Amino acid sequence: MFFDSHAHYDDKRFDGDRFETITKVFNSGVTYILNASADIRSSRDTVSLTKEYEFIYGAVGIHPHNAAKIDNNTFGVLEELTKNDKIVAIGEIGLDYHYNFSPKEIQKFHFANQIAFAKKLNLPIIVHDRDAHRDVMDIVSTEGAEDIGGVFHCYSGSVEMLRDVLDMNFHISVGGVLTFKNVKKLIEVVKYVPMDRLLIETDCPYLAPEPYRGRRNDSGYIHLVAKRISELRGMSEEEVAQITLNNAKNLFKIK
Repeated sequence: MFFDSHAHYDDKRFDGDRFETITKVFNSGVTYILNASADIRSSRDTVSLTKEYEFIYGAVGIHPHNAAKIDNNTFGVLEELTKNDKIVAIGEIGLDYHYNFSPKEIQKFHFANQIAFAKKLNLPIIVHDRDAHRDVMDIVSTEGAEDIGGVFHCYSGSVEMLRDVLDMNFHISVGGVLTFKNVKKLIEVVKYVPMDRLLIETDCPYLAPEPYRGRRNDSGYIHLVAKRISELRGMSEEEVAQITLNNAKNLFKIK
């Protein structure tokens, strides 16, 4: 059994076969999925998915790409959406300096605001960090995010940064990138991270693992991530699946 800790089944790329795809991945052994959000629309869609599928849980929040769109109504809407008891985290939130679709200062301002919002609701956060490691860590520390913890999704930092992430009460999650070539740094991270702080994800429909790289991703490929971890850690794929499932359930307080 697998827990896909980061997916986007609200994405338009699933519009033609969403029910069929979600049913297929459940039948393949994916027994929990956490659907992460990027804006108000996807946050609402995430809530709808959690109501439609018993095994889908959700996170609501504003992705750094959309930080400039946050207005006076945003947090009121998000808070209303969190009243659904299957919304178990705030995310994905953070900083993205690769594209800079929103100005850096606005990203930083609203990352801090969303951490404060998560602390108010006592929900863990799902952190998006792309080419922004130093500022992400500074804001996580300054805002006291260790009080609620969370996960750095699709972790791309170093082992040195990982030590700080662990000290701040956070988990990391890895996905299909681990199966790519030339990911020496990520391999070192996976060998180093304590198993009780590791989650697995697909980030579907993005980042399909090898040998399916470039195709639309879905949770049915998550076993390839677990398989690669098992090879690096000298464990069985089943052990990796069970440990990461338990870690995700504990982090998101799912019984």
